[in-house]
Amino acid sequence: MTGMDPGPIVEADAFAVKLETDGLAIAPNAVFSLTEDERALLTSDMSDDRAKNISLGPDGALRGTSATDAHATSLTALLERYAGWSRALINELAPRYGPHLERGRASYRPRPIDEAPLSPRKDDRRLHVDAFASQPTGGKRILRVFTNINPFGEARVWRVGEPFEAYARRWIGHARRPWPGEASTLHGLGITKARREPYDFLMLALHDRAKLDAGYQQSAPAREIAFGPGATWLAFTDSVVHAAIAGRHALEQTFYLPLSAMAAPEASPLRILERLEGRRLAPA
Repeated sequence: MTGMDPGPIVEADAFAVKLETDGLAIAPNAVFSLTEDERALLTSDMSDDRAKNISLGPDGALRGTSATDAHATSLTALLERYAGWSRALINELAPRYGPHLERGRASYRPRPIDEAPLSPRKDDRRLHVDAFASQPTGGKRILRVFTNINPFGEARVWRVGEPFEAYARRWIGHARRPWPGEASTLHGLGITKARREPYDFLMLALHDRAKLDAGYQQSAPAREIAFGPGATWLAFTDSVVHAAIAGRHALEQTFYLPLSAMAAPEASPLRILERLEGRRLAPA
């Protein structure tokens, strides 16, 4: 919990307030059932052994898989179905978000988490908050829906760390400031899909500093949460300090939300960082 008072809570917004202030919430009674054809996809062979997950972009492009023909078609259909199901779930639990949801990637993660990643920055077993180097959000929230579809009775296990403000205070003084013109240069060269705001530079620094600090990873305060087969949970992964440490076969759908859609905007990373920095970090 952040300890912030979100003010009077409208009953319909109760789930949204809890999710925004805690960062993570289990979806009660949410069931995403696989078809018999989809169960055939529950094998690590679907991965191309290079990407850590199989993903479907909003443009319909399927990446990260060696599957062709029928299996590729089935993977696309599964991820499209999960994207629609996730949107409907959010509309049910937090209807205020519905009109503002911007769809990001859907992903299927068939491989065990404990397989070696390419680099510490890409190692999701290390505590971090999400910040995407090539896709700046400009202060938009990153809301992700996860479902454990493991057919072997295996839980997906997360470590969940300290509140975002405490995490930010650890690293904010060590963050590199962008050089003049850096945001425009990165965008102009196509390295970023949008212009990085000061907020995006700062969030990337917080992400990298935490992941690269071995001492922090070993001693940081954290608790473990095991999500059993069939469990679905939602997380604002830009604010909940998390690490995925065990499990395989999970689905995930990313959405982006503007701050204007929040029930508790002062609990957002943008507002917390602006308060700590004493300046505006993204356009109003």
